[in-house]
Amino acid sequence: MNDHPIPRPEHPRPQLYRPEWRCLNGEWEFEVDLGDSGLERGLRTRELAERITVPFAPESELSGIGRTDFMEAVWYARTVDVPAGWDGHRVLLHFGAVDHDATVWADDVEVARHRGGFSSFTADITEHVTAGGPVRIVVRARDSRHDAQARGKQATWYENSHAQYTRTTGIWQTVWLEAVPAQHVVRLQLTPDLAGRTLTVGSRLSGNHAGHEVVAVLSDAAGTVAEGRARADLDLAPSVALAVPDDRLRPWNPQDPFLYDLVVTLLDGDGAEVDRVQSYAGMRSVAVDGRALLLNGEPVFQRLVLDQGYWPQSLMTAPSDADLVRDIELGLRAGFNGARLHQKVFEERYLYHADRLGYLVWGEFGDWGVRGLGVKGHNQQPTASFVTQWLEVLERDRNHPSIVGWCPLNETDQALHDRITVLDDVTRAMFLATKLADPTRPVIDASGYSHRVPETDVYDSHSYEQDPEAFREQVAWSADGSPYVNLSHAGDVISVDYAGQPYFLSEFGGIWWDPDAAARDGSGDGEDAYTSWGYGTRVRDEEGFHRRFEGLTGVLLADPRMFGYCYTQLTDVMQEQNGIYRFDRGDKLDVERVRKAQLRPAAYEDGDRRY
Repeated sequence: MNDHPIPRPEHPRPQLYRPEWRCLNGEWEFEVDLGDSGLERGLRTRELAERITVPFAPESELSGIGRTDFMEAVWYARTVDVPAGWDGHRVLLHFGAVDHDATVWADDVEVARHRGGFSSFTADITEHVTAGGPVRIVVRARDSRHDAQARGKQATWYENSHAQYTRTTGIWQTVWLEAVPAQHVVRLQLTPDLAGRTLTVGSRLSGNHAGHEVVAVLSDAAGTVAEGRARADLDLAPSVALAVPDDRLRPWNPQDPFLYDLVVTLLDGDGAEVDRVQSYAGMRSVAVDGRALLLNGEPVFQRLVLDQGYWPQSLMTAPSDADLVRDIELGLRAGFNGARLHQKVFEERYLYHADRLGYLVWGEFGDWGVRGLGVKGHNQQPTASFVTQWLEVLERDRNHPSIVGWCPLNETDQALHDRITVLDDVTRAMFLATKLADPTRPVIDASGYSHRVPETDVYDSHSYEQDPEAFREQVAWSADGSPYVNLSHAGDVISVDYAGQPYFLSEFGGIWWDPDAAARDGSGDGEDAYTSWGYGTRVRDEEGFHRRFEGLTGVLLADPRMFGYCYTQLTDVMQEQNGIYRFDRGDKLDVERVRKAQLRPAAYEDGDRRY
């Protein structure tokens, strides 16, 4: 292995931190397995032919491979020395994300199988390692273009076009080792109760032992705010309720994203420390009052931007931690107070920075990948693994105060009729799973298009109408109090009736502005979905962009019944040229003017909830 700096060396999980860990990013052996015959051909046990830089996908430039053709399977291998000081600990091998179906071996013994390209997983390799000794880790990732699977915006045809992009295969988030005590905290579940001035700290443990106790300490810059303890030998997941004094309570919000430090310790019967994890928490609430969606009891208009999380040189993986921070700062600079994290599960470091910077986000699953699979009326057939993967995401991310809502599905498009379909089953399953895993946040059953759960917490629609006046007429509420609702592309009814929930337009805009193309041909013609694409006709100049942006946002800001919007999108992504910023994050228009257009007063925030 080489001596180059380790890419993405920061701890990948700030909400459950222990100091005994080792980043495994960097150079790995690598080989493409076009026919998925590698197991028969001995790839599991021999040296692989190429070298790749993890955690960058082999399709990306930063991986050192840069192969964008389809790869049915890929293999990784690396020999790792386990630190000598880890003797007596459990050794966990963590994967941030591997696309799509992963099998992991440690010294030629299978230690994990995992399906899903967006959710994290862990293998306990303790029985296959010796502290101070080497272990050979081998990973095979299968990623077929032909299977029904959740792939987000990854194109299933060779060239990227329209709103589909270059694929991601194999490892694309941090790989790391962690030493944990034999008895340890597996996961924290943090639930703020702002009305009760209480933070409940649940601790899922590896086991319960007589005399063990969990201690949770919440603190701020002035010292301890609250401390509590609970027996750890009665309940599988003991919880501690921490009462926050009134004079130490600072509700988390975009203007003051205050985070408390949290330390959770597992003690044995003699009071000796068995395990200790560092975390943090924010105290905030989300509530529904009629059509109003409230943050800490107040109507906060959500000026969201669609963020797809792609970079030119690294695709779905941020080149550096600073790039994650920069995207949030770019959104704030343009006047957005949050983002819809679109068709991708963002890494935990992004959510950590959103927590720190006060950026509101909607967590979403990258469910695209099952469109058009069947006949009309049964044309979308998500699998059971969608629910499995989404539950893994919810368990991992539910503690982040920046997340103010969940969106398991996006733009499902299937006509309603008198038979229950797979889409109905999976939509309801994902909605109910979300509510069970996290009852503290609102859930959209499916963003835009096909709402199939009558009791969905939030109702929304998408519109890419480009003329502000036509847009105003389209999204106007009807006389009976119903909002604009999407039909299918064929004009079919695809949603259950609106039932008075909080409502917002969760995709709009997408204004096609490509100054380079405008300089070449001066018109909205001559470009295509493979080189420069956006919604509607491309504006002829930057002034045209601003007039259209101001007109579209003005319609929504003036609507007292709408709690927010989500503009498409933060940056250009490859051929999709409708971002506020260029794909390389450079400026392409007057961002201050965009900011001023958005920061006009929103009618929703005037406090009138008669609607």
